[in-house]
Amino acid sequence: MAIIISQIKTTLDEPKDNAVAKALSLLHLSRAETASAKLYKSSVDARRDICFVNSVYIAVKDPAKERRLAEKHQNVRLYEPGELSFTRGKERLRGDVYVAGFGPAGMFCALTLCEFGYRPVVLERGADMDSRIRAVEGFWAGGALDPSTNVQFGEGGAGTFSDGKLTTRIGDPLCSRVLERLVEFGAPEDILTQAKPHIGTDKLRRVVKNLRSRVLELGGEVRFLSPLESLELHSGRVDSIRVNGADIPCGALALAVGHSAHDTFRMLHGKGVTLVPKPFSVGARIEHLQADIDRALYGKYAGHPALPPGEYQLSYHDNGRGVYTFCMCPGGYVVASASEPGTVVTNGMSYFDRAGKNANSAVLVSVAPEDFGGGPLGGAEFIHRLEEKAYQLGRGGKAPAALTREFVSGGNSFTLGRVAPTYSLGVEPADLNELFPEYVSQPMKNGLRYFDRRIPGFSDSDSVLTAIETRSSSPVRLPRNEAGSAECADNLFPCGEGCGYAGGIMSAAVDGIKTAVRIMERFAPAQTVTSSS
Repeated sequence: MAIIISQIKTTLDEPKDNAVAKALSLLHLSRAETASAKLYKSSVDARRDICFVNSVYIAVKDPAKERRLAEKHQNVRLYEPGELSFTRGKERLRGDVYVAGFGPAGMFCALTLCEFGYRPVVLERGADMDSRIRAVEGFWAGGALDPSTNVQFGEGGAGTFSDGKLTTRIGDPLCSRVLERLVEFGAPEDILTQAKPHIGTDKLRRVVKNLRSRVLELGGEVRFLSPLESLELHSGRVDSIRVNGADIPCGALALAVGHSAHDTFRMLHGKGVTLVPKPFSVGARIEHLQADIDRALYGKYAGHPALPPGEYQLSYHDNGRGVYTFCMCPGGYVVASASEPGTVVTNGMSYFDRAGKNANSAVLVSVAPEDFGGGPLGGAEFIHRLEEKAYQLGRGGKAPAALTREFVSGGNSFTLGRVAPTYSLGVEPADLNELFPEYVSQPMKNGLRYFDRRIPGFSDSDSVLTAIETRSSSPVRLPRNEAGSAECADNLFPCGEGCGYAGGIMSAAVDGIKTAVRIMERFAPAQTVTSSS
């Protein structure tokens, strides 16, 4: 066991390692009493005099003393390691274990299965990483969109072309297991101690390829350009699946298809799989100069070499409707993220160094089933209509855009100032009130006014709104029981963000691990796995 002591402050000019010495002193512990003492997490406190707030991991040789310290000190807690403990099932598999999707949930589901002696077959609708990069960069350069391989689909999932953000609110001990695995596969080691870790799209690509190699080394398979086209349900189980026109016996299926697999949701609905509509959010990307954000957040300390590029997270409630910033990308870019022809979708991306001139984030407004109706697939249809309308307003490929101050005040000028939009396919001046329904546009305006009070200049500067952002989360949820399986089939395991159980890389990866455990608690590993044809 060990303990975590939090709220240990260090100055900008002070080595962060000093936090360890301060923690030991506060607890009246000598180095001789500890088996290990190291920095656990560190974050920037931008209030008043800017400093770092740290947590320290301490393994005390006397476990009883650890418990006493946790009971005595408000900022001390017992450390929970991210270990897996489960009883392996005995039921014989009637086919291979399949994992549909190779985003964070699918990757960590497959990896966990492999680590415990199972040999899953991963079905990824998109291409491998290298082919995917070529397809995406070709699209960003003005080429044709590949509906099977794009920012949303392909090895690594939608998060591959993002900031590689690893922040999460779930507080699950398995988060540490995910971070350790990511470092093992090539992620920077400092993600283990950053309170807001990120990998960056450039480094994340290598991590994903290395993880795939480990899955293959452990006996798993990864089949690219292999979409889950259909499935057959008989007697409360998935009897077979269809992949590239071939029907294949299925022992168990982990469904980790991601939030943009709307065609898969339609197929599942048609096959009798229960789907329920869920709230999600829509909005636009806002861009500022990163230097302006740094000055607003750090004041006189802006530019200090110890400080990372400034980040913000803002929220506002407008008559019960949430307005908030999401996926803030310091030093990043707004990227074309469509997965269907004739649509426009935006997202944020940054490299590990976050050295771009602009900062961007999504400004989103929550919508609920009562807003769009249409049953289980109503949200997906609502999203599609908005993306098509954005394409029309962008006049065929460009993204509709407006100056933030003009959108808020009702003006129609589009004279760019210091902020140059980074959307590679170009932007088209547009009235975003024509894009969004009023129940989205008005709360967004009110939220932007409020955000301007929180960060002066946020909405009354040269900032630009580029639309439309629609892929922040899945529009559906696939209900699952206590055993983790779907209501209609006890060998179908909904998993990750697309099925409504995660929101970001970390939570999706954790849900992938838990889904693997649920499969292993039910089934014994098969002796063999069907070879790829």
